Amino acid sequence: MRVRLRGTGGPLGWPAPGCRCASCGRVPPGLRRPISIVVGDRLRLAPALGGAEPGHAVAATADGWTVTGPDGARVLYAPARDALPEPCHGGDPAPPCDLVLIDVLDDPGRLGDLRRRGVVHDRTPVVAVGADHRVGDEAELARRLALWGVHAVPDGTVLEVRPGAVRVLAGGDAKAEVLPGDPLGAAGVSRAPRRTLLLGGSGSGKSAEAELRLAALPEVVYVATGPSGEGDPEWAERVRAHRERRPAHWRTVETVDVTGLLREEGPPLLVDGLGTWLAAVFDACGAWESRAGAAEVTRRCDELVAAWRDTPRRVVAVSDEVGLGVVPATASARAFRDALGRLNQRLAAESEEVALVVAGRLLPLS
Repeated sequence: MRVRLRGTGGPLGWPAPGCRCASCGRVPPGLRRPISIVVGDRLRLAPALGGAEPGHAVAATADGWTVTGPDGARVLYAPARDALPEPCHGGDPAPPCDLVLIDVLDDPGRLGDLRRRGVVHDRTPVVAVGADHRVGDEAELARRLALWGVHAVPDGTVLEVRPGAVRVLAGGDAKAEVLPGDPLGAAGVSRAPRRTLLLGGSGSGKSAEAELRLAALPEVVYVATGPSGEGDPEWAERVRAHRERRPAHWRTVETVDVTGLLREEGPPLLVDGLGTWLAAVFDACGAWESRAGAAEVTRRCDELVAAWRDTPRRVVAVSDEVGLGVVPATASARAFRDALGRLNQRLAAESEEVALVVAGRLLPLS
């Protein structure tokens, strides 16, 4: 089966005509043409389904459109959710596929769910389509696709899909090479840093960046270390917003036993966050006013750092950068600030990747 990606941009291309946003202003004219996907010579998958190709069967599924070729090779085109036809919603999901074309900017968690269900397996290349000004520029697109294990290809790419293999026939620097399969694999194994520490102030976007990094994995344990918000409507609303932003197939664990989770085998962890963890430790140890309690805090931080160093699982942790403001007015607040600063330094020393998030922008520190 031959798949032609005549355009890989959004419905209006990238940059979009007449758009004055910063993203469209950064990229060169005609970077990516409006989405156009053709199977064979006559079967159109995008911008709208149409035409037919002899020997090819098309099915609408809950994940998008699947095309099965004469040799049994199967392609899934997964557009943005609002581009799925009404009958697809709640319908049968797609079967395992040999190639997946997906608007991953719409919701990378959909790709994680496809991996979880085996639609994408370790030999399935995943190719991004629909790229547009939902991302800042081509460099940021490339960064996100690398995190998610997705290929970027230029307009005009032609792919030959056979059972278990996809070959690049034309487009970019194509040399009739086989397009590599899913680098994350069905089990979510990747070359990503095992330990990532993301620092930032309140409202900086650090939690969103952490979620972005793990969004396309088939299984993630979200470790919520803060209070549930019971009795505090404002905090409960924050918790609700975070929960709705996360992929539905993630598992949430509300606990302060981060050390125990780090010591266990299991799927990747997203720890959000270390500031609320430390505050809970201060509460449990009575360390806000007691020097004896402060010694116990130090011991628990030692245990956390040791578990972080030896953890067998991938982990992304969010922590507050509290040292950029004025000196706190109370001794207890100063003690907390200093303890969190020391913990951040120690975890950073044991991390493959550390970054600061400011106004939603990522500033790598290592």
